Amino acid sequence: MLSIKKLGPGLLFAGAAIGVSHLVQSTKAGADFGLGLLWALLLVNLFKYPFFQIGPRYASATGESLLDGYKKLGKSVLSVYFILTLATMFTIQTAVTIVTAGLATSLFGDFIPIKVWTIIILFICGAILFFGKYRLLDRLMKIIIVTLTVSTILAVILALYKSNSTLSVSQVLPKGTLEISFLIAFMGWMPAPLDISVWHSLWTVEKEKHTIERDLKASLFDFNIGYITAIFLGIGFLLLGALVMFNSGENFSAKAGVFSNQLITMYASSLGDWSYIIIGLAAFTTMFSTTLTTLDASPRAMNKTIELLTNKKQKFGYAFWIMLLILGTIFIFFVFFSEMGLLIKIATILSFITAPFYAVINYVLISSKHTPKKWRPNQPLHIHSILGILFLIGFSVWYLTIL
Repeated sequence: MLSIKKLGPGLLFAGAAIGVSHLVQSTKAGADFGLGLLWALLLVNLFKYPFFQIGPRYASATGESLLDGYKKLGKSVLSVYFILTLATMFTIQTAVTIVTAGLATSLFGDFIPIKVWTIIILFICGAILFFGKYRLLDRLMKIIIVTLTVSTILAVILALYKSNSTLSVSQVLPKGTLEISFLIAFMGWMPAPLDISVWHSLWTVEKEKHTIERDLKASLFDFNIGYITAIFLGIGFLLLGALVMFNSGENFSAKAGVFSNQLITMYASSLGDWSYIIIGLAAFTTMFSTTLTTLDASPRAMNKTIELLTNKKQKFGYAFWIMLLILGTIFIFFVFFSEMGLLIKIATILSFITAPFYAVINYVLISSKHTPKKWRPNQPLHIHSILGILFLIGFSVWYLTIL
C-alpha cells in the first residue's frame, strides 16, 4: 500500500511546474485563444512525459541522479548540460521571482516596493533551504499542492456556473511570428522545462536517503501523481482564462504588479469579491513554491555537476550556488523589472529549444547498459519516446525557420 509519506519528489516536480507555465502562460493562452490551444497543452504533455519519467525511473533503478548517468555517457554531455543550465538558470529564476514579487505587492499592498519584495522573497527561500533543507521543502510542498488544487477546481466550477457564453472547442494553429512565438513559449514550460527531469532525479536520490530501500513502483506512482496534477491544473487555468478574459477586450499587462492584480481580480470575478484574499494567497503560495523549488534545484544540480566534472566533493558548493543565483537574480531583476513579459518569453522559448537535447540524452541513457535491463523502457515506451523526440525537434525547427 502506497502512503502519502512516500510522495515527495513528484509533488516537488508539480510545485516547480505549476507556476509561470500555469498562472501566466495557460491563463494568457485561454484569454487570447479561448480553448484553441488545448491541443498544444495536451500534445506537449503527452510527448514530454517519457523524458520526465526517466528522472525518477533512472534514480530509483540505479540510486544515482541523471547527472551521474550523463557523465557515464561522456564528460562532454555533462559539460553541455552545465553550459545550458548556466545560460538559463538566472533568467528562469528571475522570471518566476518577478511574478511572485508582483503577487506579493498586489496581495499585501505596495507600501513595500516590488524590488524590495524580490529581495525579501529570495532571502526567505534561501533561509528555508539553508536551515530546513530537503525535509522542510518536502513537507511544505504537500500542503501547497493540495491548497492550489482545491482553490483552482473551485474557481473553475464557479466560473463555468456564472459564465453566460458558450465555449468553443475549435482548435487554432497560430499564424504569424508573434503568435507562433507565444505557442512555442507556451509549450516550452508546459508542464515544465525538460531539465526538471534532472532535478527530479536529484530529489528522488535525496528522498531515498531517508528510506530503507529503493522502490521504483512508489517512485513512478509519486511522479504520475505530480504529472497528472500539473496537466489537470494547466487545463484549469486555460479554462479560467477562456471563461473570464476571452473576448473581454482586456489584455494582460507585461508589468509584474499590474499582471498579478489582473490575475487575482480574474479569480475574484468568478468567485466573488470575498475570495480576493484567499485566491491571492493561493496564487502567491503557488509562485512562492516555484521560486523555492527552482532556487533549490538549480544550485543542487550545478554543485553536483561540478563535483562530477572535477571528481572533488564541494563542501560549500550548494550554498555557493544558492548565493550566486540569488545575487544574479537580483541583478537581472533590477535591470529588467519592467519587462516581465519579455523575460518570461525568453526563458520559455530557451527551454523549448533546448528540450530536444534533454529528450535525446535521457532516452539514450535509460536505454543503455548503464540502466539495469529490467528497468529499461518497454516497446510502447520506446515508440512513445521516439515520437516525442520527433515532436520536440519538429516544433523547434519550425520556430527557428520563421525567425
